[in-house]
Amino acid sequence: MSSLERILQIPSDTISLTATLHEPTCTTGKTRVKYPLVVICHGFIGSRIGVNRLFVKAARELASHGFGVLRFDYGGCGESDGNYGAGGLDILLAQTRDVLDHVFTLEQVDQERLCLLGHSLGGAVSVLTASQDRRIHSLILWAPVARPFDDIVRIVGEKEYKEALSYGKTDHLGYGLEKRFFQSLGTALPLRQAKQFEGDVLILHGNRDDVIAVDAMFHYERELHLRRWGSCETEVVVGGDHTFSSTDSYKRLIASTKSWLARLQEKETVAV
Repeated sequence: MSSLERILQIPSDTISLTATLHEPTCTTGKTRVKYPLVVICHGFIGSRIGVNRLFVKAARELASHGFGVLRFDYGGCGESDGNYGAGGLDILLAQTRDVLDHVFTLEQVDQERLCLLGHSLGGAVSVLTASQDRRIHSLILWAPVARPFDDIVRIVGEKEYKEALSYGKTDHLGYGLEKRFFQSLGTALPLRQAKQFEGDVLILHGNRDDVIAVDAMFHYERELHLRRWGSCETEVVVGGDHTFSSTDSYKRLIASTKSWLARLQEKETVAV
């Protein structure tokens, strides 16, 4: 099954977010069939391309198996307008909601089969979004951040964090991270809020991840198993680093993701 790709500009407050929509060419006679959609949320100072084209490859692979995929750049990242780190985590949540608002205007998207896929900090953002937005039916988390403040401060370093506190802003690899950005991370509690999401969840994490330890997966698993509704499946991707950069780990990652999504579609079809 082939797919179609097109660039979208999605309004969000005063800026425009750049996105790529991958549409599977599903047809039944002359009638186009509505497709399930996966929305990819990239991580800290990332982009919709992904390291080693992770999100491009994943989107094309999923689209070739009948899933629509939308991957987008958060404000100030990739090709989107704005300044990443100029606001708090609430800005990322608002931008995610604006993207969801837009995809729900697309005629061919099946609104009952929307999955949010988050990587790294995008995983935490996905959990926080899904805990508040019932339009999201399922979650996929790749190497998700579990404790945003601790994880991001460790990544940028104590020196830059203290600089932001003292001077209101720090320069991290060309991104101006403001004091408010760090403060918002301290109040973000995705592990606690995960229990509010009632849909099914898949978590995949590499055992060689030296950015976000695989322990994060088990912390999420423990919290999600306390829910009354929704399943949670986890898998350690052997040999996988934070961006699943090796050929073998990527193949394991995408195979498990496709398999889980296919089983989810079968489950939802039976339920209907």
